[in-house]
Amino acid sequence: MSPYFFAVLLLSGAAFIQSKSSAPELRPESPLANTAWRLLGKACFVAWLALIIWGALRLHWSQPLAAVVGSLAFNAFLARLGPRPFWPGLSMLCGVAGLALAGFTVFFR
Repeated sequence: MSPYFFAVLLLSGAAFIQSKSSAPELRPESPLANTAWRLLGKACFVAWLALIIWGALRLHWSQPLAAVVGSLAFNAFLARLGPRPFWPGLSMLCGVAGLALAGFTVFFR
């Protein structure tokens, strides 16, 4: 699988978790960490959109389509799991890894 596909999945998952964790017990306790997590989630969503557009312009049409379908499937999987206490950490990990893979995909591919 390509780094493009994994980057899109990770970015989508990070943004989805951040947007669905509205309860205070599902957010980081520190106000600074909470703000950083919120900003990371928004950055992941913007990067996800940009990566889909980049893929539509640079790659075969099937790759961005597979990435969008995979993102929807991954988000459905996360929604089916339901909120978990480890979601903020998982979201931050997915976000950082997704942004790194997105940068690698765009600049070195």
